[in-house]
Amino acid sequence: MTVIEPAPPTAPAAVPPLAARTGAVGGSPVRDILAVTARPEVINFAGGLPAPELFDREAIAAAFRDVLAETPAQALQYSTTEGEPALRTGLAARMSARGAATDADDLLITTGSQQGLSLLATALLEPGDTVLVEDPCYLAALQAFGLAGARVVAVPCDADGVDPRALEELVARERPKLFYTVPTFQNPTGRTLPAERRAAVAEVAARLGVWIVEDDPYGELRYDGERVPWIASYPGAEDRTVLLGSFSKVMAPGLRLGWLRAPAALRRACAVAKQAADLHTPTVNQLAAARCLGGLDAHVARVRDVYRERRDAMLAGLPGALPEGSTWNRPEGGMFLWARLPDSYDTTALLPEVVRHDVAYVPGAPFYAGEPDRSTLRLCFVTQTPEEIGEGLRRLGRGLRS
Repeated sequence: MTVIEPAPPTAPAAVPPLAARTGAVGGSPVRDILAVTARPEVINFAGGLPAPELFDREAIAAAFRDVLAETPAQALQYSTTEGEPALRTGLAARMSARGAATDADDLLITTGSQQGLSLLATALLEPGDTVLVEDPCYLAALQAFGLAGARVVAVPCDADGVDPRALEELVARERPKLFYTVPTFQNPTGRTLPAERRAAVAEVAARLGVWIVEDDPYGELRYDGERVPWIASYPGAEDRTVLLGSFSKVMAPGLRLGWLRAPAALRRACAVAKQAADLHTPTVNQLAAARCLGGLDAHVARVRDVYRERRDAMLAGLPGALPEGSTWNRPEGGMFLWARLPDSYDTTALLPEVVRHDVAYVPGAPFYAGEPDRSTLRLCFVTQTPEEIGEGLRRLGRGLRS
């Protein structure tokens, strides 16, 4: 009888050589911090997470039930890449009512507005192209542009946002493919670009020919003051601005629903890129969201009232938590507050000690495309109750003092 000997164990296959761009772009420090601080006893000011207890669960559940009961074949089937007509029509009406005349055909539904950034990077950027960004900038945008091989250059900003004169100088010198901005309740700083600066940015774009990518995931979360129009609505910017939006902060992030409003040729290029990425955003989610649009304004008003109270609780507790000489802003809306400690503090180096006190923040350094300000940090104020915020700030104070 022939005895068959077992084959010797083989070594794991080597990983194939990775594309150079994957090594040049790191992961998300915010995600890393959330993984480390997932313990329930940690009061976490690090995430950009909406408050889950405020999700309109009944309305969303009813919308899914109705969609699956009334149009199951459509809801569970493939859809067009551009998105479901019902959702695009409802979104177009909302955007038009807010000052940006929009037709359904002007919109491309995306799997979160983050996908919109990736599609734009694919459609517009060649390796080595220059992209201008705010200083500091939304972290995931830096990742998307970095993966595309772009050269990212920061535009100087102050407490009100981007400096239009600095933008003009950099556009003239660098000849960038685009300028990326979150002008309303910016992530990470919470600041809002005033109307006169928006007009100046639009004028620079029109005169020098630069494209603007205007990202607006937080604009409906205004607690004080009057709404400032989108840059996309200003003369000179209408035909060279891409406007990104999202339901993540006002409906639910788990739906992964965003949209991209752009001139036809660029929108078509993004649709081709989306076909290659995921074919289309889930049909059932789109149809359910379309049914929720009618009650969305009332829901957002309720959310705003709660978030305003939480913002005020954080502002009230900061003087006792941060060291003498610290400064911070008072955002009119959104989810984030930006603080700067005295120069001797390095918030990245301090974070492990602070986490030992069961509280967390995001250091400011990763948000900078250029030289970072290591004394800065971002605090999210919407996820915890006022009582939890007060306790979290007391823990933060102890951690910083230690």
